[in-house]
Amino acid sequence: MRRYSLILLSVSIACMTAYSCKSEKKERPNPFFEAWTTPYGVPPFDRIAAEHYLPAFERAMAVQEAEIDAIVSDRDEPGFRNVIEAYDASGQMLSDVSNVFFMVASAQLDDDLAAVREQVMPLLAAHRDKILLNEELFGKIRSVYDRRGSLELDPVQMRLLEKTYRRFVRAGALLDSDGKERLREINEELSRLGVRFADNLLAENRGFTLELSAGDLDVLPSGVRDAAREKASEAGHKDKYFFTLDKPSLIPFLTYSKRRDLREELYKAYLSRGDNGNAHDNNDVINAMIRLRTEKANLLGYDSYAAYVTADQMAGTPEAVYRLLDEVWEPALDRAREELKQMDELLQKDEPGAEFASWDWWYYAEKVRKQNYALDEEMLRPYFSLENVRGGIFFLANRLYGITFRPIVVPLYNPECEAYEVLDADETHLGVLYFDFFPRQGKGGGAWCGYFREQRYRDGEREAPVVGIVANFTRPTATAPALLSLDETETLFHEFGHALHFLFHDVKYRGLSEVEGDFVELPSQIMENWATEPQVLAEYAVHYRTKEVIPEQLVRKIRNSALFNQGFATTELVAAALSDMDIHSIRRYEPFNPEAFEDNALRLQRGLIPQIEPRYRYPYFSHIFDGDYSAGYYFYLWAGVLDKDAFEAFRQSGDLFNRRIARDFRYKLLARGGEADGMTLYRDFRGADPDKTPLLRSRGLWTEPEPQPEADSLRRATDAAERSADVRPVVRLRNGPDGVKTTRPRHNK
Repeated sequence: MRRYSLILLSVSIACMTAYSCKSEKKERPNPFFEAWTTPYGVPPFDRIAAEHYLPAFERAMAVQEAEIDAIVSDRDEPGFRNVIEAYDASGQMLSDVSNVFFMVASAQLDDDLAAVREQVMPLLAAHRDKILLNEELFGKIRSVYDRRGSLELDPVQMRLLEKTYRRFVRAGALLDSDGKERLREINEELSRLGVRFADNLLAENRGFTLELSAGDLDVLPSGVRDAAREKASEAGHKDKYFFTLDKPSLIPFLTYSKRRDLREELYKAYLSRGDNGNAHDNNDVINAMIRLRTEKANLLGYDSYAAYVTADQMAGTPEAVYRLLDEVWEPALDRAREELKQMDELLQKDEPGAEFASWDWWYYAEKVRKQNYALDEEMLRPYFSLENVRGGIFFLANRLYGITFRPIVVPLYNPECEAYEVLDADETHLGVLYFDFFPRQGKGGGAWCGYFREQRYRDGEREAPVVGIVANFTRPTATAPALLSLDETETLFHEFGHALHFLFHDVKYRGLSEVEGDFVELPSQIMENWATEPQVLAEYAVHYRTKEVIPEQLVRKIRNSALFNQGFATTELVAAALSDMDIHSIRRYEPFNPEAFEDNALRLQRGLIPQIEPRYRYPYFSHIFDGDYSAGYYFYLWAGVLDKDAFEAFRQSGDLFNRRIARDFRYKLLARGGEADGMTLYRDFRGADPDKTPLLRSRGLWTEPEPQPEADSLRRATDAAERSADVRPVVRLRNGPDGVKTTRPRHNK
């Protein structure tokens, strides 16, 4: 063991010295080359510049190569400590650099960071393959794996060994030399294509603005007008109003503008991103990625890329995914048709003979909501100021887990960010949480949560994580603070759930920090359930001007309208999940037109109505072409079964803030990372398989069974016994084999 440590130390010093000589030419010291003395060890954002990243990546890769060489050259018999633990501990510097870079680049990508990303992605792909296809390293891992039954490992050590072995196998370690070389080529090209897809989409988002005059705004709410006017003013256009393809600008315009022609123009621009036949068109990129992903899956022994991905998830197979999606699809589509019928009646009153189109949905859905529920989205915004909603998630976390949040002064990567120290119930340091709320040029779309530093153990001590929530919420204006929509409010609860998952991690081995993709949305989606509960609303939904708590009548309207428009919401979600699975289920690639493929899969084969577009079309489906969700957009629905069933545990207890259940959820599930497979963790928490009924009921897709005729006394006695045993209908979500996610942790709603 001592010889191994000395070899590692000497080689690492040699690499660091070589790269230090190169870095002496830099005028500014590279912060990644020194220990951080910032409060709580957060990244020194005030000192990190774009020029620092590439040298930091290069040195970090060299250091890990030295660490791997030390493992390979160790002459002691391969064992858990000198092979599996040593491999797990390697690459810590690379992890730190990567986490900081990708979090910052996704939040404020400029030309300099884009250039770094373009350079570094192929380098990282090659570096990863160099390690995972290292025959000597895999030989040692395989030697330990083959003797695992005699090593007297505890369950966590055995889990790490099995996941490490499987990671190498899934990365191609069993391929022959020709296969490995081809796999390297595929991975490098896929890394370049992912960057190109993202750059094209960012350019398309930047390239469109709907410029309007005051006369075009008809009855738009004042907050929507103010935001559009300020956007135009920032661009030097006084007395104009700018609407963009960012959701906080797009959705309010589609919801409130009477101008059907302008709604059409804006929505068509949104739908056509990456599909305009220009320099930023993504159709060729999509073809190339599907060709390479299919070839990669075949090379590794799988029929399709979807089969390759799902084999490492809870679902296990594409067939299991399709069963869930198909079960939800028809009831959701039927409900959407009913919703359309109501809205079309209103359209015919406005424009007799007009054909209802997809850009009409938000506008007439809002009319139906006002008509049927006397509820207006703008009535709610004053109660959902960003400050109050943030206070609401802090309140909820305190009631459930006893944790508290203290604002702190630390370096920020953007002056709009804010940071908090998170304190556990016993006042010990749990981690740091950054917020970055508002859209700006260079920021990716949507909302997500990741970390700048992962939770880990160093010298036997837990090192706390540094977590970040990034969003694109409605900005404050000159006359009002940031007032969120109900959807934005639920999104903040959602991303906060991811943050809690990271903050509560207490995992010894870094290789066990990740969970299955179709499990990862459980901690986030369960938090959304509390957002509109009356007991929670009473704590945070306070009018920003009058300080009045949200009235009971408004709360009732929110609750009564909970199933409103669920046919549309579920259909667009499942449509995107189906199109993702379909394109990744291709077994033999042939060039195709993505639009025609999507149209055939959704409209011709499954009957998607033309008034609904999938939540994402291929040319801007960033989740699957520039994210962690390829063949995995179904994750949200799969995890929905889990989150609704888990929330039932609180509801059934009669206390939505039940500390005992929350403690179990934290320590049996959130804190353990991937120390066991997702279904094992869930059963440990819940004591049973998940029941899909709460999910179907929450989406208005559940039909209560017809009452059965009264049976004889024996049957009644049997029923009573079953009820007392709390027997519940279940959906058995198949456990997938072990494996480690290798993508960066960005969880995007």
